[in-house]
Amino acid sequence: MKRNIGIALGIVLAVVVVLAGTKTLQIRTLLAAARTMAPPPETVSSAVVHEESWQDTMDAIGSIAAVQGVTVTPEVAGTISEIAFESGAQVTKGDLLVRLDTSTEQAQLRSIQAQTELARINAARMRQLRGDNTVSQSDLDTAEATLKQDEASAEAIQAAIDKKTIRAPFTGRLGIRVVNLGQYLDTGRPIVSLQSLTPVYANFSLPQQELARLKTGMRVRLALDAYPDKPFEGTLTAINPDLDQATRSVQLQATFDNPGQLLRPGMFARVQVLLPTDQKVLVIPATSVLSAPYGDSVYVVEPSTNSPSKLAVRQQFIRTGRSRGDFVSVESGLKPGERVASSGVFKLRNLMPVSENNDITPKPTEKPHPSDS
Repeated sequence: MKRNIGIALGIVLAVVVVLAGTKTLQIRTLLAAARTMAPPPETVSSAVVHEESWQDTMDAIGSIAAVQGVTVTPEVAGTISEIAFESGAQVTKGDLLVRLDTSTEQAQLRSIQAQTELARINAARMRQLRGDNTVSQSDLDTAEATLKQDEASAEAIQAAIDKKTIRAPFTGRLGIRVVNLGQYLDTGRPIVSLQSLTPVYANFSLPQQELARLKTGMRVRLALDAYPDKPFEGTLTAINPDLDQATRSVQLQATFDNPGQLLRPGMFARVQVLLPTDQKVLVIPATSVLSAPYGDSVYVVEPSTNSPSKLAVRQQFIRTGRSRGDFVSVESGLKPGERVASSGVFKLRNLMPVSENNDITPKPTEKPHPSDS
């Protein structure tokens, strides 16, 4: 009995040893295969570093301002008796906007006009009597002074009436009215915004290092998010004589004709001052640039004998310059004709095998306008 149990235990032990040996062999085989196995190449799109001629520009951020713009307010207080405009209307200089109640002033004016007429008659009579030497010069002077005083009082009342008749101070476009008929207005209370939109200004600033290249009369181009496909061109008309002491920048102003009144005060704009020279630059898609705290880099696609696709990427640090649409200029680090990865750069690493597929990404353009923007 004991002999049979020993034989069974020996058989079990032998089976366990055989299974352990087999599993160990399998694990060693898998580990050896893992050491020699290479990951599949990463698929990327690529672009050729090429040279272009870009017009030299000075870029800035600015805002649109009206040549003339005011918020129309009353000079004297009163109750609105007439509103003669519609919100958003185009008006010319002198058009009636609002008339305040002048019934009291009109009554006072009629009274003083009657007094003035009587004073005029008395003065005429006094001049006649003085000619006959019937009255003294003092009586004539008193009559003349009374006439002038009454005329001045009539003019003062008429001026008060005129101040309650509010007219457009210049030609422009009205905003949304913020008053209603019958409303009592205090002095200085807003009635409506009036902006002259033809022409308009673009105000912006540039660093003091650019001051030597600036002069009035230079062409200026605007780009706005509201009209992505429509550039606006104007003229640099003013350069501030002093600089901002905090930023050491110079304030500039360009004038735009704005015939269609598309440019509105307060708009954000990207401004380019166009210089008379062109500059040769190396250009790559902006998506090729991998930005990091230690510098910008790209991945150059090169032949490789260690890659199944015969291609690999090499990380190259560069210095970028200006941008235009989907492209960015490269000031150093690349040469014309080199190929750089233009998509998926965030998942690449130095000397990684890659394969090219330029059908997976849209083509870059200088005037991007995505359909879903």
